[in-house]
Order: sequence, then C-alpha cells, then structure tokens
Amino acid sequence: MHIGFGMDVHPLAEGRPLILGGVEIPFEKGLLGHSDADVLLHAICDAIIGAMGEGDIGIHFPDTDPSLKGISSLRILKEVKRMMEKNGYRLINLDATIVAEMPKLKPYFPQMVKNISDVLNVSEKAINIKAKRTEGLGYIGSGKGMAAYAVVLLKKQ
Repeated sequence: MHIGFGMDVHPLAEGRPLILGGVEIPFEKGLLGHSDADVLLHAICDAIIGAMGEGDIGIHFPDTDPSLKGISSLRILKEVKRMMEKNGYRLINLDATIVAEMPKLKPYFPQMVKNISDVLNVSEKAINIKAKRTEGLGYIGSGKGMAAYAVVLLKKQ
C-alpha cells in the first residue's frame, strides 16, 4: 500500500471559466493557470504521482510545455491513470478537500465524483470530495484564489 498527498493552488481571475473536478461551475471568476487550472484534479494527480514515488505533477506536466496550454485536467488525470497502470498500481480510495470562500460547491460534488471515478475506473464510493472555507482569512478568504488537497491510497498489484 502506498499513500500520496497532493496540493494545488491557483489565483482567481475574471474572464476565466471556473472548472473543478472537470465541472464548469457558474461564477464570475475562474482559476488562472497554464491548463484549465482545475486545482482539485491537480491535487489528485499530485497525490497519485507522489504515492507511486514518481515526483510531482510539475515534472510530468510542466507549465512550460506549450502542448499543455489550456488542456483539460481530466486529460491529465487520464495520463496519470496510465502511469498507475504501467507501474502496476490501482486506486483504493481518495479523499480531497477544496478550499474556497465562494461559490457553494456541494451541489457539484456528485458530478465531480462521477468524472473522477469514470476516469480512474473505480467505484464512486472510493472517491470523497468536500469543501471548506477559511472564514474570510488569507488570500482564499479574500476571494483571491482557491486551493485543494488530496490524499490517496494505492495498492501495488
């Protein structure tokens, strides 16, 4: 068994779509980044890559690679799944937290869980997503950004 921990953060910016867990969420701002800036999927990918002992998401999907400009993070997650299969791992479970002051995210969790479980080919019961607020504190509390954290358990086949 291998445990991995991942984290990601992106600033919020006007004129960008807000995409979390592969779901576009109606909001006046979106996350700024080289890809679609999906902090949730980036944290999950980072956790999986870490659990395999393969470094981090930036090594495999650098923001300096022009071919990754605007890429859907669901595609990145698919590539991470291929890495898992190649290295003989399977996901046992995943627990993730999105840290955001606004908008309310709970209504979007079922679709996020479905997107992730479909890509990773695991039961939706193996995926848990939650959201927390910082109660107005820090850059997240002031509406300047969002973060996500993820922990995964992988089993070597």
